[in-house]
Amino acid sequence: MAATDAPHGRITRDDLENKLRELEGDARDQVASVRSTVVTAGIVAALVLLLLAYLLGRRKGAHRSTVVEIRRV
Repeated sequence: MAATDAPHGRITRDDLENKLRELEGDARDQVASVRSTVVTAGIVAALVLLLLAYLLGRRKGAHRSTVVEIRRV
């Protein structure tokens, strides 16, 4: 640990800055990995919803379509 490098075991400003940068770097890495997973899941969910809406709309349209018969007299 960096605190043992300092005289008398005191924690210096550099020690604190180094530790905070280390923690910030770890946090950024975790956020980046989770972000890609969330974006992929969101895109897949949106596509599934669009497909579902399309299929349900086709089915409902087929049930409600009107058939018009024209006869010659």
